[in-house]
Amino acid sequence: MSTSSSCDTRVALITGGAQGIGRGITDYLIARDWRVMILDIDDEAIEEMRTRHDVERLLAITASVSDETAVNEAFERLTQWQGRLDLLVNNGGPADPYCGPLESLSLERWHHWLDNHLTGAFLCSRAAIPLLRRAKGSIIHMASTRALQSEPESEGYAASKGGLLALTHAMATSLGPDIRVNAICPGWIETGEHQKAANRETPVHSDTDRQQHPVGRVGHPDDIAALVAFLAGPEAGFITGQHFPVDGGMTRKMIYAE
Repeated sequence: MSTSSSCDTRVALITGGAQGIGRGITDYLIARDWRVMILDIDDEAIEEMRTRHDVERLLAITASVSDETAVNEAFERLTQWQGRLDLLVNNGGPADPYCGPLESLSLERWHHWLDNHLTGAFLCSRAAIPLLRRAKGSIIHMASTRALQSEPESEGYAASKGGLLALTHAMATSLGPDIRVNAICPGWIETGEHQKAANRETPVHSDTDRQQHPVGRVGHPDDIAALVAFLAGPEAGFITGQHFPVDGGMTRKMIYAE
């Protein structure tokens, strides 16, 4: 076990933590003195994260959350590294929601979403339970506003994210009072600047993009990270089994076809 670990050190494990929302959460927590372990399937993105943070604060591992053996080995590494876990963020999984026409959707492609988003959250949560129980920690599932409303040809993604909401209240009931379980449903969160260098781009948003949101702007990964930090803290001690849309009000605004 690392000698840098102490009773005052908070430790998080974030899946999909090397790019996008996961990268934003990782940076946000490390800046607030957390130790963070990330799992991600992208070797290049993992290596970039290793160059961004001190080895005492970040442990970055290439692994698929849908691989049971890889998940169990990752938690063994976490135990050796810090010996505790206060927060699990199940964020890993493909970000592209579009599957094409349902009648031509293959079973393999269906499992592309279900295995990574939903089964991955199950595998990581199961492995995390002993450590989280000792720390009285919490689990946050990263769902989506697409669990609440849909666009055409997004069945695999929507089903996996909707499953995470059901998993949230089921786990909260089963694991309480030792472990709290909640979900966040991000809306349009701009992650162009939070990708690996090869895929990074500066976002350009039109007035129409901004006007779709009652708050007047598109979301930023820090909007999600701030809620993650709150839900993991003592101020949220009476909150479990809930899901929180973070979408700038977009899903509450009626938009008519022109």
